Amino acid sequence: MKYQKLTDEQLVVLIMEDNKYAFEEVYHRYWYKLFGVAYHEIGTREEAEELVHDLFESLWNRRHQLNIRMLSAYLVVSIKHLSTNYIKSLITNRKYQEYLIFSELRQSHSTEEVVHFSELSEAVEEAMKKLPEKTCEVFRMSRFENQSVKDIAVKLNLSEKAVEYHITKSLKYLRENLKAFH
Repeated sequence: MKYQKLTDEQLVVLIMEDNKYAFEEVYHRYWYKLFGVAYHEIGTREEAEELVHDLFESLWNRRHQLNIRMLSAYLVVSIKHLSTNYIKSLITNRKYQEYLIFSELRQSHSTEEVVHFSELSEAVEEAMKKLPEKTCEVFRMSRFENQSVKDIAVKLNLSEKAVEYHITKSLKYLRENLKAFH
């Protein structure tokens, strides 16, 4: 009963001397006010209660280093600081979760594209094996080595019209045989 009559300054001195009853008095005196501030800041009962608990736990654990002039102001500022940090951690966590989701989507999308490209490449190779040797050679030089019709004609000793014919023939054949990928 005698602790209720003590001032905040007297209670702080007693807490610094490990007096649990003085600490309990501060707890009872300020718990509801601090809960109200925390609840107003973050809007959920459980988290507000947890933040008030964390504040009092910190107060007790640091009791030997306390340098408090106005206990009420100190506690209110501390609970506002804890509430702000809690909100910041929620925002950071949400941003991180969004990053993970987008990263996973990007990864799965690019993995899907790689698999699709790999399957398409294999299908092109299989289809080209069925082309006549000269047609296949002209197509490779044109599409995979980016050589001009004129260069291919010179290298293979063909007319430019013959090179164009082989390219057209191979493109038509590949288009028909690779419809599943279109």
